[in-house]
Amino acid sequence: MNTELLEALNILEKEKDISKETLLDAIENSLMNACKNHFGKTDNIKLIMNKETCEYQLYAEKTVVEEVEDKLEEISLEDAKEIDSKFELGDIVHIPIESKSFGRIATQNAKNLILQKIREEERKVVYDQYFEKEKDIVTGIVQRYVGKNVSIDLGKADAMLTENEQVKGEVFKPTERIKLYIVEVKNTTKGPKILVSRTHPELVKRLFESEVTEVKDGIVEIKSIAREAGSRTKIAVWSNDPDVDPVGACVGMNGARVNAIVNELRGEKIDIINWSDNPAILIENALSPAKVISVMADPDEKTASVIVPDYQLSLAIGKEGQNARLAARLTGYKIDIKNETQAIESGELPENYMELSEGVFEEEYDNDQEEVMDVEEVADETEVPEDDAEITFNEVEDTEE
Repeated sequence: MNTELLEALNILEKEKDISKETLLDAIENSLMNACKNHFGKTDNIKLIMNKETCEYQLYAEKTVVEEVEDKLEEISLEDAKEIDSKFELGDIVHIPIESKSFGRIATQNAKNLILQKIREEERKVVYDQYFEKEKDIVTGIVQRYVGKNVSIDLGKADAMLTENEQVKGEVFKPTERIKLYIVEVKNTTKGPKILVSRTHPELVKRLFESEVTEVKDGIVEIKSIAREAGSRTKIAVWSNDPDVDPVGACVGMNGARVNAIVNELRGEKIDIINWSDNPAILIENALSPAKVISVMADPDEKTASVIVPDYQLSLAIGKEGQNARLAARLTGYKIDIKNETQAIESGELPENYMELSEGVFEEEYDNDQEEVMDVEEVADETEVPEDDAEITFNEVEDTEE
């Protein structure tokens, strides 16, 4: 048994995750290549290898002839008789070949061939490993800045977080651990090229899958995501179980789940809304926290007209139009937002709409006042003993003294 070779192959298999069979095939090819470099051809050269013990036999098949014309393929009868007296003309003789007899150049070429195969297999293993993680998140360690790009150590491979895939304003420190979304893995001659991102909307989805059990198990589905990296994200969720509140499951107790994701995204705000197959309800939810009076949606044209109270217009549109923009991306509708005054002027609301709404408000106000009066009447009917009143007053006076 070739114990040294077997031990070396076992170590390589464990450390590089390259199968022993692949390495043995590389050794076979290198030996045959060395024979070709040494003898000029390998037509009559055979190799037998025991893959369990790593023992191998390399020999040349030569035909017994009276007069030798080709030393590589023929052997004289006299020489064959010296090996074994049973050989006759036309027989095939197996002549062992010692690898030690190879020249320096042939040996070096065989060595390089084995090393090249090991490197190729190592790159292939790493590529397969990260190709399986494509469209998923990984944890990386920040190494250094390369210009405006960031070099990330993913374990068995390095990735480059380009400037375009970085969240504006984020600054990383060496050895810092961050979550990244693998956008694409390419196989190149220098190894796998891994494109990672911190701005991709799917990063938020994968973070919810890792943090929220219901999302991971498929009980709660994230139907749509709209994100402006570093600032705000809106996600629409739906529950396949009527007993599970999708928004509550994503938020967690005291906001623990969503806060963990917000911390990972370094303070990025996340709005979680209920998904609805009714586009009007979905658009109303998407514009939260703004209140909506009415939504007229056209599913064919993918347009919607939304009316909000006058005091809610700025909230519905958001800072620099962000809330409306994210709502449009989330729903897939082009949203036109108007306040009450604009809607009345355009005829979408009746001219006396304000009076009607004020009447409703006054009625609600009167009901509130009646409740307050009832409370006061109850308080008046409650008699307080005079003695108690005097005692309380005297106690105050004593305290002041």
